[in-house]
Amino acid sequence: MAVAFVGALASAQAQSQGNAKPDAHKLRIYFMDVEGGQSTLFITPAGQSLLVDTGWPGSNGRDADRIVAAAKQAGISKIDYVMFTHYHVDHVGGLPQLAERIPIGTFIDHGPNREMDKGVTEAGYAAYQKILATGKYKNIHLKPGDVLPVKGITATVISSDGNLIANPLPGAGEANSYCQQSEVRPADQTENARSLGIEINFGKLKLIDLGDLTWDKEMQLMCPANKLGHIDVYIVSHHGWNQSSSPALVDAIHSRVAIMDNGADKGGSTPTLQTIRSAPGLETLWQIHYSNEGGEANNTDAEYIANPKGPDAGYGLELVASPDGSFDVINARTQKTKHYEAKSN
Repeated sequence: MAVAFVGALASAQAQSQGNAKPDAHKLRIYFMDVEGGQSTLFITPAGQSLLVDTGWPGSNGRDADRIVAAAKQAGISKIDYVMFTHYHVDHVGGLPQLAERIPIGTFIDHGPNREMDKGVTEAGYAAYQKILATGKYKNIHLKPGDVLPVKGITATVISSDGNLIANPLPGAGEANSYCQQSEVRPADQTENARSLGIEINFGKLKLIDLGDLTWDKEMQLMCPANKLGHIDVYIVSHHGWNQSSSPALVDAIHSRVAIMDNGADKGGSTPTLQTIRSAPGLETLWQIHYSNEGGEANNTDAEYIANPKGPDAGYGLELVASPDGSFDVINARTQKTKHYEAKSN
């Protein structure tokens, strides 16, 4: 169903841009529908590309095809950097099929797999290592505080391999009053807690993508002081599952927009939908899918959902940002755009 994404997205762009060529000064972000996995493609004004995760394996290469379709829509024939947040199958599983379809330059990760489950996670990591063993690709491991070598944005590592930034980012560090609203949970022992998470700065715009970083790690990151400060766009952790998105994080960052890469029956937990929709400063929650668990009472408005109830259609979302902090979000299904003005301060 890659055609659904490309065709509808092209129409949406034509409507919003008057068939103009993409502005070379803008950052474009494609949120692919990989059915409750993650795959997000960043195209910087410098012409470089960063793909965060590769979705699922199988399904006749469905997720790889959707990624390639987005890349073609973006006008690129190679992915410069592929970053894996962690090694769960819905994040790393699509790599072998993707590598057969499009050239890749460099892989970025948090280091070795730590989840010895004797099953799917180890298998996904082994498939990744097999591809690296061909010698065709560069591979770098990053730790908190490192900056990704992607031109056109500043992407700082917030979390990696279970470790977190020790000091607040510039402009952050205030006491976090929302910590007391977040329960204390046991330490997660899976790859989720080792997610390679990043904050992306593009001019005045700030985004975060923390992969599947878990509730316990969020509390360490955000309490007692908020090390992230305020963020414009929150790429919702863990597909909107209730294992992440604590009030200590969601309320404290005051995001204007949240984008949730959930599936119909994966992610989109009712408590998380409620937390995000009631978060201070939130203007819009966008979802890749309608959450069957959330139901009519908790899902965002239909116009902000790429795939409503019904057969799979593979629709995605796109965010187009300007250095002044303004941005647009395009829903490929509705072919409509919502504009967000730059902050006045």
